[in-house]
Amino acid sequence: MDWDTAVFYVVNGWAGQSAALDWLMLQCSSARNLILLIVAFLAWRAWLDWRHGLLVTSVLGVSIGVGDFVGAQLKFWIARPRPCQVLPEVHELTGCGAVFSLPSNHAVNTATAAALLGILFPSTRWVAAPLLLFGGISRVYLGAHYPTDVLVGWCIGGLLGATAWYLIAKKPWLNL
Repeated sequence: MDWDTAVFYVVNGWAGQSAALDWLMLQCSSARNLILLIVAFLAWRAWLDWRHGLLVTSVLGVSIGVGDFVGAQLKFWIARPRPCQVLPEVHELTGCGAVFSLPSNHAVNTATAAALLGILFPSTRWVAAPLLLFGGISRVYLGAHYPTDVLVGWCIGGLLGATAWYLIAKKPWLNL
């Protein structure tokens, strides 16, 4: 057994053992919860400076959209089956998923947001880092992804978020 599968079984082995932990991991994996947090933060930023808030919201939306597209294309190109499709005794707390596993688009999207917002607003890192970590762990815990799917997703998302920041930061008229 390779290390990726071994770590998967250790993390996924906790699923179903605690109702509270199951609930927490489902919440950490919920795209809706992440969207609500980001929207609340961006609304606050827009309230402070509506032009800056609108710009950041637009750039973040486009960046996440690009990340989601890139992740989906890579899934079909790599075509790695999900652990719940090929491994025995996987604890599934959500559906297995209809498409492939590598990269985790949840990880791509959260890392894109965390990187861009963490660079633009360094004080958000103390919130973004744990959300990123728990969101990634939850994908393994729930049986949807191998650890490497999450790590690759984080790398892609981090690069996309940093690239988006770099592209907008080099525009003097944006005043970031």
